[in-house]
Amino acid sequence: MRWNKYTINTTTEAEDFISMMLVELGITQVQIEDKIPLTAADQAAMFIDFLPDLGPDDGKSQVSFYTEEGNDDTELLEQVKEGIEEQRMFVEVGEGTIEKSMTEDLDWQNNWKEFFHPFSIGNILIKPTWEEIPDGDEGKILIEIDPGVSFGTGQHETTRLCIQQLQKHLKEGQRVLDLGCGSGILSIAALKLGAGEINGTDIDEDCITSTFENMEVNGLKDKMGKFKVGNIIDDTDLQNEMGGDYDIVVANILADVIIPMCPVIPDRLKDGGLFITSGIIDFKENEVKSAMEKAGLTVLEVNHDGEWVNITCSKSL
Repeated sequence: MRWNKYTINTTTEAEDFISMMLVELGITQVQIEDKIPLTAADQAAMFIDFLPDLGPDDGKSQVSFYTEEGNDDTELLEQVKEGIEEQRMFVEVGEGTIEKSMTEDLDWQNNWKEFFHPFSIGNILIKPTWEEIPDGDEGKILIEIDPGVSFGTGQHETTRLCIQQLQKHLKEGQRVLDLGCGSGILSIAALKLGAGEINGTDIDEDCITSTFENMEVNGLKDKMGKFKVGNIIDDTDLQNEMGGDYDIVVANILADVIIPMCPVIPDRLKDGGLFITSGIIDFKENEVKSAMEKAGLTVLEVNHDGEWVNITCSKSL
């Protein structure tokens, strides 16, 4: 199969923001090319012994995404261009131009697997379905994950921040709502940590499919609650179907989604319930906290991992 390749010429400073913007538009095949030297941790995670000679870091980056040949990408490209211009308000985007080319036979389902290996977050071991449990990790809580076409292996800082908060706050038997469930990794983590019920939503039907498959891999199919496609921000039918009285609502989504989501969160939570969020870039922290407080929520805790932020707040008693 031939694919349309669209390459955004941007900066290393903006590449994460551009990538997350593309994911929010439903684009799951994203490739980043830059000349930033890999850290020792990166090299270890990717099992790289001999580094390629990239030349000096020039601050430039190319973020590419792919669509099937024959697609009418006009509307999508307009959304991407608008998204790039919106990012200019917060970060140095650089050129922000988009170039088109063609490429052949990309095996997106498998090519990325060489970079996904077992790793731990506290007492939780997350591993791909195709690898064995490393020696010494047999006693940890095991999550097996195959993201497929959805977003989320647990390696990103934002997912790690949410899991750490679930480890800290989740109590046995509690009800959890996962907004923007992606691959289902946070839902699976919640159940593995003792949640009694988990429900979730995502705007992408592929994510619901991926969540269902990963639940089954982890032996949790029978514990899976309602997982629905839709946007809980403005879909009143979905709001009613998901209901309320949750002990925890977790959302690993971009700040620009969390902010308009805040007003609907209090009705999802029981008194004293927690709203655990990440996907928030550091310069959006205060804006998200303001939206939470305006919605009647109380900010309890803020954590940083690199440039990403977790904010955990509660519904007042």
